[in-house]
Amino acid sequence: MICGVAVMLYITGTTLNLQSFMGAIMALGVSVANSILLVTFAENHRRSSEDSSTDAAVFGGSTRLRPILMTSIAMIAGMIPMATGISEGGQQTAPLGRAVIGGLAASTLATLLILPSIYSAAQEKASKVSASLDVTDENSPYSLGEEKEKYHD
Repeated sequence: MICGVAVMLYITGTTLNLQSFMGAIMALGVSVANSILLVTFAENHRRSSEDSSTDAAVFGGSTRLRPILMTSIAMIAGMIPMATGISEGGQQTAPLGRAVIGGLAASTLATLLILPSIYSAAQEKASKVSASLDVTDENSPYSLGEEKEKYHD
């Protein structure tokens, strides 16, 4: 994401300033949300099926491809008028739009191409047992079973 911001600012001849830092933070927020979306779906699939972590990563990437692209493209398209800086005073806020566009373009590619392989490698030997310590969670190894009704009062 930082590389995308840096490349976009370099290509457009824009300086690194407060506006471009704010744009980088905005792009970071959207890219983290996209990454969490992909990993959550992959992890839920891995735990609920007999598939390997690689199959779960492919499933997460393929099922969440459209929402991730829609989120990123909508944000990029919304920033194009700001990034052009053609309005009065637009040159002051143009670095924000340019940083968002560069950061989101790079992070979307990283989320869809690199993150699934990292997830697959990290979860290759992971257990499918729930990590929850909540005694009222049925999937938790610490579940109380029938006794949990007294905790819902």
